[in-house]
Amino acid sequence: MGAAALLLSLDQFVKWLMATNLPPGEAVAITTWFNLVHVLNPGAAFSFLADAGGWQRHALSAVGVAVSATLAVLLWRGVRSRLETVAYVGMIGGALGNVVDRMRIGAVVDYLDLHWRDMHWPAFNLADIFVVGSAALLILVSFLPGGAGRRAGQGHST
Repeated sequence: MGAAALLLSLDQFVKWLMATNLPPGEAVAITTWFNLVHVLNPGAAFSFLADAGGWQRHALSAVGVAVSATLAVLLWRGVRSRLETVAYVGMIGGALGNVVDRMRIGAVVDYLDLHWRDMHWPAFNLADIFVVGSAALLILVSFLPGGAGRRAGQGHST
């Protein structure tokens, strides 16, 4: 759980740096396809539920805490591989990083803006990278021999 706390702390530190050095709504061009921005997202991914009236703050926080608690219990019971452990830890750190924002300021601080010409991917943050990367890692692990998609002791039938 120390690694998840480290990821959570890293996420919060970078968000603090962005929030203290870049006013909300401002952008700094880094490359022709990448900006640093300061955006507050009261919703979920892609600003889903952003205009829902405020109830989403607590609902999304509850989901983040519930998922993190479930993954922590699974880690405590033991997982099949180091890759699964890394994925669970990343998901916990990322989910809780966004929960802290929602509970502290009512919205998630996003600051990474990828774009091509006038088309922008919705802004995101390090916690989002942890969650999405961890989900991708879990999908990968499920395809590996002995992966998450197979129960312990279950072999291949030929």
